[in-house]
Formats: sequence, structure tokens, C-alpha cells
Amino acid sequence: MTTETADTAETADTAEAADIKAIADVVATVERTQRAKDAEGFLALFHPDALWTTAHGKVLIGFDAIAEFTRAVLPAATWDGEVTYEVAHAQFLRPDVAAVKVRQVYHSPSGDTEGAPLYVMTKQDDGRWLLHACQNTEVRAD
Repeated sequence: MTTETADTAETADTAEAADIKAIADVVATVERTQRAKDAEGFLALFHPDALWTTAHGKVLIGFDAIAEFTRAVLPAATWDGEVTYEVAHAQFLRPDVAAVKVRQVYHSPSGDTEGAPLYVMTKQDDGRWLLHACQNTEVRAD
């Protein structure tokens, strides 16, 4: 491998590592805003043309539909315990598109339950990663 090729590979690895960190930061912000019931902070993570399917199958197409649902539901949400989110796997479909599998765990006194969201995220011209097409899926114990 030439020095130039090695430098290019190192630069690509560094860029990918930075993108993975940025994606993990978005997932951490999903966790933080969900816990805080911060609808506006959560909505700031979405692409204007996003679509979202809730864990119970409600399909929301476009930012306006996602915002209407989130503003109505999130501030009034109740749960015992807390929820955690972590990136379980990230796969780049293109340098500016990533499929991100998330492990979502609701910790409660009666036991943990899980969700398995899939976030398709897109990198914007300013370098931000946004939620673009997301499916939240409940994991059943049976």
C-alpha cells in the first residue's frame, strides 16, 4: 500500500468514525428528549420529509404529521422507570445514508421491555445526521 493510499484509507476511517459518533449522539438525544418529554428537542432530529411508524403501527408521513403526533402524545406520556437507547448496529448504505438498529429498553419495577427501532438517517450538507425513515417495533417476550 502506498503512503497516499494509506492516508486516504486513514482519512476515510476517521470520517466514518466521526459519522458513527454523530449518529450515536442523535440516538442519545432521542433518549434524552424522550425522558424529558421534550417534543421540540425530539422534533429537531427529523428531516423535513421524514416518515415515522410508531411501535403500534401508526404511520406518520412528513414532518407536520410527526410533529402533530409528538406534540400531542409526548408531553402527556407516562411510564414507570426510564428508557434507554443505544446503537446496536450502524450500516452505511451510502456515505450520507445509514441504517441504524437501536436497542430500546424500558426499565420498570415490573421488569424490562424492549423495542427494536430501525432508523434510516441521512447526512445533511451541514454535516448533521437526521432521522429520515424510522420504524419503531415492540419486541414481544413470547
